[in-house]
Amino acid sequence: MKYLCLVYSEEKILNAMPKDESDTFIDEHLALREELENSGHSIDAEALQSVQNASTIRVRNGKVSITDGPFAETKEQLTGFYYVDARDLNEAIQIAAKIPAARIGSVEVRPIRDLVAERKSGS
Repeated sequence: MKYLCLVYSEEKILNAMPKDESDTFIDEHLALREELENSGHSIDAEALQSVQNASTIRVRNGKVSITDGPFAETKEQLTGFYYVDARDLNEAIQIAAKIPAARIGSVEVRPIRDLVAERKSGS
């Protein structure tokens, strides 16, 4: 099964890290990415730019509205993701627990819906 591991962190904590600590933190993420690629679990993994660079799009009654920045003020922001292939939720959780950012934030594990397969099966 495919899972999306959504990484949430406080940007102010990440931005306050001394350079050597930040470099080590990034190196840990890159090492995990390589480990997951080598084991066949990784589909993709990326860090995201600051939530300040985000745009939130809404369409209501055919009208598009664009809000610069995050959708809502929260303590933690979505800072990256790992898209993984795991045999089940338990294995996906084990993978998520290895994500370095889980030590300072949180990782949400969500199963991916295969809409094409659902449509074909009539679900």
